[in-house]
Amino acid sequence: MTEPVRRPPSPRLAFIRPFTIRFFNPISRHVVRWLPGFGLIGYVGRRSGRRYRTPINAFRRGNDWVFALTYGSDAQWVKNVLVAGEAELTKGRRTIHLVDPVLVVDDHRRLMPVVVRQALALMRVSEFLRMRPTP
Repeated sequence: MTEPVRRPPSPRLAFIRPFTIRFFNPISRHVVRWLPGFGLIGYVGRRSGRRYRTPINAFRRGNDWVFALTYGSDAQWVKNVLVAGEAELTKGRRTIHLVDPVLVVDDHRRLMPVVVRQALALMRVSEFLRMRPTP
């Protein structure tokens, strides 16, 4: 018999997701790509076909990019990227095409920079999305 998939606890900030989507994201889209540890992820809606851009925590890990899922893996942007299999990350003036999204559960947050791990631990973040750039 196979073991059930372990679902990590919801991150502490999950309850403010509706507020963030409605009020914070439209304003922060204009500045967030210039902030360290942040970027804009562009993707296509899996049902609507519309293009979206969402502010996210983005960190380089080797050649890959890792996104801290501060609202969990059930966020719409995560579902859209997983279905599409690709996205575009904008950091500063640079846009990077990313493919092969992999959902990672890591209670120790090893994919994150050391200084970020403690903040993510306080927020109870243990899910991450890892993607690689196209050549």
